[in-house]
Amino acid sequence: MTARLSHEPEITLPVDLCAPQGSLNPAAVGWTRKPLHRANLTGWGRTKRWEYWCVQGPDHVLALTVSSIDYLALHTVWFMTYDGVEIDKTAIIPLGRVALPQRSGDGEVGVRSAGVQIRIEPLDDTIRLRAKTDRISADVTVTRPPGHESLGVVIPWTDQRFQYTVKDNTLPAVGAVVADGVRYRFAADDSYAVLDHGRGRWPYRTTWNWGSASGRQDHHTIGLQFGGKWTDGTGMTENALCVDGRLHKIGADLTWDYDPDNWLRPWRVRDETDGRVDVTFAPSFERRARTEAVVIATEVHQCFGTWSGTVSTDTGEVLALHDLRGFAEEARMRW
Repeated sequence: MTARLSHEPEITLPVDLCAPQGSLNPAAVGWTRKPLHRANLTGWGRTKRWEYWCVQGPDHVLALTVSSIDYLALHTVWFMTYDGVEIDKTAIIPLGRVALPQRSGDGEVGVRSAGVQIRIEPLDDTIRLRAKTDRISADVTVTRPPGHESLGVVIPWTDQRFQYTVKDNTLPAVGAVVADGVRYRFAADDSYAVLDHGRGRWPYRTTWNWGSASGRQDHHTIGLQFGGKWTDGTGMTENALCVDGRLHKIGADLTWDYDPDNWLRPWRVRDETDGRVDVTFAPSFERRARTEAVVIATEVHQCFGTWSGTVSTDTGEVLALHDLRGFAEEARMRW
């Protein structure tokens, strides 16, 4: 089959996310292969900023979140193993302030509050992730290979409500987590990290889907980046493939089929416009995270498992996937 190229504009030069008065800069709407947007957000109340890293190995997963949503800061260290260990430590700081860089990867991020310590340190072509709680100590180095491409995209709901995100996967990770005195290793040949860098101004109520996967398949390194619901109808998507470090943008909205009464049943994700995606996600573990803090309420069902099916590059090459390790989630936010 011959794949259809995305109708969405590709941005190739640095650009400010916001116009001088604080609204969305029309020139910022598009997608990139490397971080080019400067999130020059101003004002208070609806602005959300975060850095999320997830490191997944064959037997265990580490996730770190540093976030500021104006009226509170929320930081999380989460670790799980497929044989039953799950440790979750979250710090919620009302009116907490966090220094986060305006451009992805431009500066160090560090927090230390309410029993949670997280440090994210960019170093040339690597990123060092460190975290500490009363039960967890983690130190992981993530490598960004030469020429590696990531997906940056601006989602324009209105000129006052918009989101810039960088999604980056297939990043080799090496290091260790010590959880309750037991050491768990991440090895570079079978462990990958994914980044979710977010900056924007959100509506009060939002629902989204996110799916990601990374791994080796038939001599290729393949990453899946799928989104849904929150981008529908905006003219932009956060859908792409990363094949051997090169990004292949998918401009169609995807159809997500799953059972919210049983999150461990198979999920199916399809591109019904161009036929570039037809994959099934087989979950084996569900993480359920809920937050209730006066004005906010969040509920996230994040399932870890494997993806199988077919995807197509922007040159029309069809790639078969078999048990590619990753996750899929639904998040409902009132924030």
